[in-house]
Amino acid sequence: MSGLHTILVVDDDPSIVDLLRDFLENDSFQVMTACDADQAWTIFQQSPIHCIVLDIMMPGQNGFELCRRIRAESHVPILFLSARSDDVDKIRGFTLGGDDYIVKTASPGEIVARVKAVLRRTDSSWQKNERILDYGRIKINLSAREVVVDGKHVVLTPKEYELLRLFAEHPRHVFSYEQLLAKFWDGIGDRHTIRVHLSRLREKIESDPNHPKYLLNVWGVGYRFEGG
Repeated sequence: MSGLHTILVVDDDPSIVDLLRDFLENDSFQVMTACDADQAWTIFQQSPIHCIVLDIMMPGQNGFELCRRIRAESHVPILFLSARSDDVDKIRGFTLGGDDYIVKTASPGEIVARVKAVLRRTDSSWQKNERILDYGRIKINLSAREVVVDGKHVVLTPKEYELLRLFAEHPRHVFSYEQLLAKFWDGIGDRHTIRVHLSRLREKIESDPNHPKYLLNVWGVGYRFEGG
């Protein structure tokens, strides 16, 4: 897999760029680098890029702004890299279409592993304006807004679909009740509101809703998607 993929690393810190390039190339990825958003955009327009590791805080246009620009025309996976670990930046990154959020204290090996994970769960057909998340029993075509479970199309309400998409795009990330309420209900409602919606969603995607294997409750905190 690695040798067929080109990773674009965007960061204004040369030491981080060099370190990530060494680790990615050691795993047989092809690597291109940029020190700011303008250079990254030029490379993205001229070269086939399969995944972007994108620093948020850069001089000039920041990573969020570049992500918004890229998302206007492509579904290429984007992994945000940031020195900050607060939830506000994470939620903003996910809302803009980021596929993962990595704090810079993570080891280079972990970052490479996260790149591999996002490439495994996204289909290369994003270049044809299509992106598919494949979790075995569950397949989600993000372009067509279609969900297939055990080979059969499942009809979801708009809210159910958006909830499933958020979880499936960020496997094992725990979303708190407060984050979910803020994103999907404008902060209006309570934990019961979320439980009802996720219970209905489980009925449609889980083989045994009473013993879920995908949408798991994190006691007292919220929920996460166990992608496997």
